[in-house]
Amino acid sequence: MHRRSFLAGSAAVLAACRDAQADTVKVRIGVGGKPLLYYLPLTVAERKGYFAEEGVEAEISDFGGGARSLQALVGGSVDVVTGAYEHTIRMQAKGQDVRAVCELGRLPAIVIAVRKDLAGTVKSVADFKGRKVGVTAPGSSTALAVQFAMIKAGLKATDAPLIGIGGGAGAVAAIKRGEIDAIAHLDPVIAKLEADGDIQILVDTRTEAGTRALFGGPNPAAVVYTKQDWIEHHPAAMQRVVNAFAKALKWLATASPEAIADLVPATYQFGDRALYVQAVGKSLESYSRTGIPTQEGMTSVLDLVRTLDAEMQSAQIDLATTFDDRFIKRAMG
Repeated sequence: MHRRSFLAGSAAVLAACRDAQADTVKVRIGVGGKPLLYYLPLTVAERKGYFAEEGVEAEISDFGGGARSLQALVGGSVDVVTGAYEHTIRMQAKGQDVRAVCELGRLPAIVIAVRKDLAGTVKSVADFKGRKVGVTAPGSSTALAVQFAMIKAGLKATDAPLIGIGGGAGAVAAIKRGEIDAIAHLDPVIAKLEADGDIQILVDTRTEAGTRALFGGPNPAAVVYTKQDWIEHHPAAMQRVVNAFAKALKWLATASPEAIADLVPATYQFGDRALYVQAVGKSLESYSRTGIPTQEGMTSVLDLVRTLDAEMQSAQIDLATTFDDRFIKRAMG
């Protein structure tokens, strides 16, 4: 046993040395809807060249929904994920050591809205029973947010069918075609639908006040997470990745909405730059300033997960195992 432990430890040290010495390390990053402002720090790190500066060859795969990018991590097709913090809690409860290493969003920035032509009868989330609700993907943060809102409104989480509509133009089309009755989504999708007069907003967590109104406190959103095993075998690569995201967060803290619009691909803007700029302006409050969630926020997410999942109510979760702050502390100086 001692010999196996020594050999395993030696292998990890050798891997770390290789990472540290390599000019460039390839890291496969999964994301669930890259054009969404929820994941803007990833696009900033990519487009500003921060990954390249840190010697990271970032291979980014967009899975259209956070639950799918988590599946990719578990299946081994990606090394790191930019996804919702609550996934780390769920995986810890299942005995899988998945940990966040950097907070990207300190607010969920999720908006719950109803189709405008139904606003007369669907006046609040309490009226969602039997209504088809579009989310990025079932099991993703958008789905959990609307289920939590329904429970808070006196419904059951299963009272409304959730329809996966992805994170791009397909989500806009789903509302415009009448395929769904309501939507739980993010900018720029929400901004586009609101500007076109297609939706009536019911819940808005793009602001701290809106987040507290729904969750009762702060609620960390997008994070960078990976398996603890990957952290142990690639600590230098992990540090490089976190350094790149830290640079992105620092840039976002002072960037104007116009500068952000200039940076991202034109396809992110649905053909309306002015609208995109407006959406960015509404979302800037949501990005993390420190890269580290508060204890109150982490507890709030744990409460959310326990509210939605009966199996989680008895699960013993040590929140300290869900977030490893060593890398972001070094990156932020």
